[in-house]
Amino acid sequence: MAEAAFHPPRRKRRVFETYEAPFPVDVGGKDFRICQAEIMNNNVIVRNPEDIEQLYNKGYFGKGILSRSRPVYSISDPLLVAKWQGANVNMPIITSRKYQRHVQWAKSILEAQGFDDSSVTKILENYTKAVELPLLEESGAEPVGNTCNTENTELPRQSSTAPGNVVAQSSENENEGCKKVCLEGDAASDLVAPCEELDQGDRKEKAEVSRQTLGSVGCCGCEAEGSAEQRPRKMVKSKERAPEYVLVQEEEEGSLCPEDDSAHAQGNLVKKEKLVCRRNPFRIFEYLQLSLEEAFFLVYALGCLSIYYDEEPLTVLKLWEVFSKVKPDFKTTYMAYHYFRSKGWVPKVGLKYGTDLLLYRKGPPFYHASYSVLAELVDDNFEGSLRRPLSWKCLSGLNRTTVNASKELMLCYLIRPSDMTEEEMSTPECMRRIKVQELIVSRWVSSRERSEQDEF
Repeated sequence: MAEAAFHPPRRKRRVFETYEAPFPVDVGGKDFRICQAEIMNNNVIVRNPEDIEQLYNKGYFGKGILSRSRPVYSISDPLLVAKWQGANVNMPIITSRKYQRHVQWAKSILEAQGFDDSSVTKILENYTKAVELPLLEESGAEPVGNTCNTENTELPRQSSTAPGNVVAQSSENENEGCKKVCLEGDAASDLVAPCEELDQGDRKEKAEVSRQTLGSVGCCGCEAEGSAEQRPRKMVKSKERAPEYVLVQEEEEGSLCPEDDSAHAQGNLVKKEKLVCRRNPFRIFEYLQLSLEEAFFLVYALGCLSIYYDEEPLTVLKLWEVFSKVKPDFKTTYMAYHYFRSKGWVPKVGLKYGTDLLLYRKGPPFYHASYSVLAELVDDNFEGSLRRPLSWKCLSGLNRTTVNASKELMLCYLIRPSDMTEEEMSTPECMRRIKVQELIVSRWVSSRERSEQDEF
């Protein structure tokens, strides 16, 4: 073992973004904002898209639950977006097969809630009818009319979205003729289905069953506390960014026609396709999931995050207590996280390498992780109840795994004074008396050392 010596990090070859800021706070204080999160099934979830963008782009906090890392998940098909690039609408474009898959998911949810087959069929038929393009004022896009420009010079196929291709449906007639049953899901699904056939008593009963059943489905299979109507307005407002309307690529009836008027070209048929605006019966939400260390750092060190549980904001002391119960070694891992974040590193969870943290320079998009960190809380004599007693075999395996991934294994010892009591450890202010010692674990090769001595 040797004293830690930080080597230059290994930069990634292809970088497709620019570095914005190390923290999601403004130095001048003019644009300072407090983001909101909530605790769901022992996880900290950020719902508001603006907060997600703020936290991830500035400091790379958290990860998208539906994405690999950066929360950029979209149901839109990239190939269709490129194909219909002339359609100037800020809406997802999907295939008819994918849309039918969403309909089947919504159907299975309704059947699980006790709706009979005829009611499910009528609900989905009414809800998934073709509608006129809605005004996209909430997302900041320009208003769109009933048709969209779908001319694409790169395509040999004939495409059109004339007014006759989109069935108009006014919102006034819809509101008068039916009452909506809102199945408020947190993330996995969010179905809003109009029921024309149910009488008033059945509507209320079915709606209540729907809210109680589907409303408990969380963003990652966990249970959510309370319905969406009971949550703060800012959290419910984030649902506005979910793709309620989608453009579905469909084939026109009798659209097969020869490319040329000549008789010999009758065998070469071209399909005429169109975009139809429909409501999405199964909405999928992208949320940002923060680790407990990241969430507490944003609350305690930066003061730019407010965490809610059961509709109530939690104080710093309460979060320290709750996170310590959820994760018994939270105090140790957070002290290490706080230390390295203060040094300018971007720590991430190191579970896939069998360690506590991975240290990145600037962020994962720019550099590979330089160190895998194991954190231990010890006393002045480097003694204590170690979280992970390491045998030589275990240490050798961890070192080999880390070296094979072009990283170095670091032992981070958090040294607390012998006279520090448990009462002092019950608050985050105990970190003022904590000292840190880093050690790099490297493999000793006898033949290499012998050759170096021979050179001298």
